[in-house]
Amino acid sequence: MPAPTLRTERLILRGHTRADFAACCALWAHPEVVRYITGHPSPPEEVWARIMRYVGHWELLGFGYWLVTDARSGAVMGEAGLANHLRKCEPPLGDTPEAGWIVLPQYQGHGYAREAVSAVLDWARAQGLGRTVCLIDPANTASLRLGEILGYREYARTLLKGSPSIMLERA
Repeated sequence: MPAPTLRTERLILRGHTRADFAACCALWAHPEVVRYITGHPSPPEEVWARIMRYVGHWELLGFGYWLVTDARSGAVMGEAGLANHLRKCEPPLGDTPEAGWIVLPQYQGHGYAREAVSAVLDWARAQGLGRTVCLIDPANTASLRLGEILGYREYARTLLKGSPSIMLERA
């Protein structure tokens, strides 16, 4: 199943294509985008593997990530979606979809991430996906604030690849 296209007042969320590779490389190379995720820019081969995982999520699980674009200009603004990364953490996530989002710095602080993730969560609810989780670096106050606005609540703390992470859930 390919990613459905979601539209909001200001955004279009669509599936990734091969043509998005350069824009995704620029997105994942931006130090502010990766600051709380990997801590370092992603080289092109990692970006390509990420895009392939996104496509695989849609094909195998029926959910995944969208590319977030400006509805008027088509500019790539970020990504948002749901995944199952089979993370090794305590407590385990099981098959619960994990929400995630990234937005380029020039689009931060304007409500775009909230608009995009709200569209993702509305879509998930319409598909019968109930509980979702997200894992956020404790220093990422902007994402923690957005998670709270979206109805996520902390239920545990864990180490994710050796780094502290707050586990939040939304029923």
